[in-house]
Amino acid sequence: MASQYVTEEELLQSAISAHELFFNSPPEVAAAAPGRVNLIGEHTDYNYGFVLPMALPMVTIVAGKNNGTDTCNVVTTSENADMPTSTSFSIPSKEPLQPGTPKWANYVKGVVANFKGDVPGFDAVIVSSVPFGGGVSSSASLEVAVYTFLETLTGQKTEFLVEKALACQKAEHDFAGMPCGIMDQFISTMGEEGFALMIDCRSMEVHLAAMNDPNVVVLVTNSNVHHELSSSEYPTRRKQCEDAAKIIQKKSLRDANEEDLKVLKCRGADPLVIKRARHVVGEIRRTVDGSEALKAGDYATFGKLMIESHNSLRDDYEVSCAELDELVAAALEVEGVLGSRMTGAGFGGCTVTLVQKDAVDATIDNIKKKYSGDATFFVVAASQGSHPIPL
Repeated sequence: MASQYVTEEELLQSAISAHELFFNSPPEVAAAAPGRVNLIGEHTDYNYGFVLPMALPMVTIVAGKNNGTDTCNVVTTSENADMPTSTSFSIPSKEPLQPGTPKWANYVKGVVANFKGDVPGFDAVIVSSVPFGGGVSSSASLEVAVYTFLETLTGQKTEFLVEKALACQKAEHDFAGMPCGIMDQFISTMGEEGFALMIDCRSMEVHLAAMNDPNVVVLVTNSNVHHELSSSEYPTRRKQCEDAAKIIQKKSLRDANEEDLKVLKCRGADPLVIKRARHVVGEIRRTVDGSEALKAGDYATFGKLMIESHNSLRDDYEVSCAELDELVAAALEVEGVLGSRMTGAGFGGCTVTLVQKDAVDATIDNIKKKYSGDATFFVVAASQGSHPIPL
């Protein structure tokens, strides 16, 4: 059976207890932001294409209070955080913030440094139910939760959600050193219950795509493997895409088409660069077609596009791995599974499977039988984006 994730209410109680333990008092404000699963549109965001993620019911919660000083004190309860699990730093108006150690604190400091308002000293705890290293964006969930906490703490709400998402993206670029696209922060900020979000990563426009058929569910399967290649290969893939765009004299691969792929070959481009471009061009088209399929309630077509996406990520973008391929293959053997693919940056993490509700148990059973590792399963619905939590 699928695992039961910790509910927001249960997680909030953990945050309150942790705050009382570490700071000898209850928190006064709290905020949550979700992880996400990308249904289709992988590695297209930094190519200014389209993505189609949905917010998960698993969230990060930041709870705390103004401490009346010039110092920010933060504690994380995450078992996966590097040591130490607590950090202190000055407010930005007193001293410019710089990345350092522990690594997890860089995400917090980056958001504090990029917050669109004055930040007072505060005490805060971080708790999360978003799987770490699972390709479901625990980092963006943390960033957006910290930002939403600061909005709630200061009463300085950022007027435009796009600005909030971009501030969190900049935090990851500048303080965590990861040149991510906009998808993760956007969906964590703007997710809506019952809908996936079709995001145009060039115009920053967002359109809702209904995900509310009670007979079709999303199964997220965590491979529980995380290959370190992801952090080193991500910048490499991004540069390969930029190289391809330069060769065809386009601003980005968003503007490329099948004819441009032929031009790359004629101009003697590196075969790897051609493969990366072929994935991006095809994936942008698949994402647009997928959005239209969801609007029409055509889940069968959407599922086929998911399978095509995985094959392209495996063969042309080369960011899958044996474990993810095993999970997808096992899922697709089951009648009632409409589509399955890896999701996230790759080299481990999760798969996302679109499946008829009455076939979920059979799908999980078959994956358990065929998968060489120890997978974890979550049946999830499209959920709410970032929000303050009343205490």
